[in-house]
Amino acid sequence: MTANIHTVCVFGIKNCNTMQKVFSYFAAHQIAYQFHDYKKQGIDESHLQTWCKEHGWEKIINRAGVTFKKLPADQKLNLPQAKAIALMIAQPTMIKRPIVELANKTLVGFKIEEYDQIFIDKIQ
Repeated sequence: MTANIHTVCVFGIKNCNTMQKVFSYFAAHQIAYQFHDYKKQGIDESHLQTWCKEHGWEKIINRAGVTFKKLPADQKLNLPQAKAIALMIAQPTMIKRPIVELANKTLVGFKIEEYDQIFIDKIQ
């Protein structure tokens, strides 16, 4: 049974361990989705603006990731949203994974309880 939540678009990096969990989850629950690999395809400012408006740029940028940690200290301090977005456009591996766009909201990260509430409860 496929979820009827309009188009589900998953943004991330194909080889990321967390992304593999998301792909397995969708396969196990027969949820159709489109995948956008922002390491290969890049990401536009419009998507980042939308995600940052909904969640705050602090949740969208992956400060725990290697790419962010390798930045010079002066680029990480006093980081305004515009600069954070510019960094994520230049280095998309700095974006949290996954970001899942639904018809009316986006999900950031992979939490099974949150996914079950959105996808499984809608199917049953």
